[in-house]
Amino acid sequence: MRVNRDEVKGKIDEASGTVKENVGRATGDPVLEEKGADQRASGKIEAGFGKARRKVGEAMKDAGDKLGR
Repeated sequence: MRVNRDEVKGKIDEASGTVKENVGRATGDPVLEEKGADQRASGKIEAGFGKARRKVGEAMKDAGDKLGR
């Protein structure tokens, strides 16, 4: 299993968004809290896309191996 760039960037955005969301909540800054929530959600989507892309690649490699290529 090799993690791709989309997964890594998505996880980083997820973590960063969570931090922003919590700081916004702690400081009473609803704009920062909302921006953090948005960044966390988009990071989760990007990480999911990266994971799906990796799974498809792995499946194609396995199919190629089974065909003797």
